[in-house]
Amino acid sequence: MVVPMLLLLLIKKLLLNIMSSIALFGALESGLIYALVALGVLISFRILDFPDLTADGSFPLGGAVFAVCVTHGINPWFACAFGAMAGAGAGFLTGWLHVSLKIMQLLASILVMVALYSINLRIMGSPNLSLLGQDSVFSPFFNATNTNQYWVQPLVILGFVLVAKFFMDWFFSTEIGLSIRATGVNLRMTQAQGINTSRSLLLGLAISNGLIGLAGALFVQTQGAADISIGIGTIVVGLAAVIIGETLIPGKRFVVITLAVIVGAVLYRAFIALALGSNTLQKIGFGPQDLNLITAILVVLALRLPAIKSYFKRKLKA
Repeated sequence: MVVPMLLLLLIKKLLLNIMSSIALFGALESGLIYALVALGVLISFRILDFPDLTADGSFPLGGAVFAVCVTHGINPWFACAFGAMAGAGAGFLTGWLHVSLKIMQLLASILVMVALYSINLRIMGSPNLSLLGQDSVFSPFFNATNTNQYWVQPLVILGFVLVAKFFMDWFFSTEIGLSIRATGVNLRMTQAQGINTSRSLLLGLAISNGLIGLAGALFVQTQGAADISIGIGTIVVGLAAVIIGETLIPGKRFVVITLAVIVGAVLYRAFIALALGSNTLQKIGFGPQDLNLITAILVVLALRLPAIKSYFKRKLKA
């Protein structure tokens, strides 16, 4: 644990030297939102071993439901809850298609993701919906001139992330949570023990996409609008955050794993912000329009991190 912590401190110092404090808070805000996505991806990909692409649809679904609720006068906190519930419903539907209709896992999630594009358009009534002038969960904490916005928003989002982490740490140590974990480890053995694996799968996917829907609801509040395209690449970001976190902070205890995922998401978004703000990259022609390209490159590096780490370990032992 000492080496990863030292590495994180060095990265933090580097970021502070290169980026302004406001840009760093912006990266932290985005990273914490995607930490909720990463926690959801952790459940589907790591715990359930279910290749779930529903995230690309449930993320904007959470934002769309929040935006419609708030514009119709519903309290922002309740609107966030409704966004999370909508995401959970999308995850449940993916599980139902697989469990009840015997549609293969990946195809079931793709079908729901594709359907959600039209559903999100139906919910919002247009490709985007402005939230300017609407209250948010951050509004009660702003001062009269909103000058504290840049640090208040990350702090409030951190509260959501910590609640989600502590909930997962507690829930997955309960009997129901352990049955969900067992379902992902060995389906046949779990069924032999009399555990209802179908129920475990449905519940796990609902919780996973519920967290992702909540992340979408928070995201649209920071952007000031809900947009149909905000879900593109969500699953890629979540998976990259999981891999980066597991590589930098390895551990078998669930408490450590959830912490690693959160740290991985924050670092991932910080690297994205750093790359977009790099003068060197700008000089060779990279800009904001290359966000997806930079994201893809970082994901490739994240996927290679375990191999790179093993290589250096062997070199040190030699």
